[in-house]
Amino acid sequence: MRHLVAHRKLGRTSSHRKALLKNLCTSLVLHERIVTTLPKAKELRPFAEKAITLGRRARTLREQGAVDQAVHLTRQAATYFFPGNSGAYSKQHDTGAERTAGVAALQKLTGELAERFAARPGGYTRIYKLGPRKGDGAEMAIIEFVGNE
Repeated sequence: MRHLVAHRKLGRTSSHRKALLKNLCTSLVLHERIVTTLPKAKELRPFAEKAITLGRRARTLREQGAVDQAVHLTRQAATYFFPGNSGAYSKQHDTGAERTAGVAALQKLTGELAERFAARPGGYTRIYKLGPRKGDGAEMAIIEFVGNE
C-alpha cells in the first residue's frame, strides 16, 4: 500500500526528478503550453502552481511597497527554475549575451503571469489528455495555462 506517499518517482532519482520538474516548469512558463507524458504533467501541475502563487504574492507585495518581502518571495519562486546567468550574463561584464531561460521565466512569472492571474485564487493550469504515443504507448497530455488561447 502507498499510504502517506506523496509524489510519483517517474523512474528517476530524486535529483534527476527535481531537475526534470524545474526544466518542465521553465518551459511551461516560457511557452505557456507543453506536450509531455500524463504522469509528468500531473506531477508538474502542483509544482508550477506553487511557483505562480509565489510570483503573484511577490507582485502584490511590491505594489504595496513591501519590497523586502517581495524580494524574498521572488527568490523563493526562482528555486522552481534553473539558476540563470552562470557566467553568460552579469552586470559587471555586459557582453550582450541573452539571459538564460530561468531568468526569463522568472521575469515572465512576476510580470505578465502574475498580472494575468492576479484575481484567480488558484487553478492556473489545465491538462488535456491526448491518448497513447505511437512509439511506446505512453499516455500523452498537454499542460497549459488557463486563459491561453
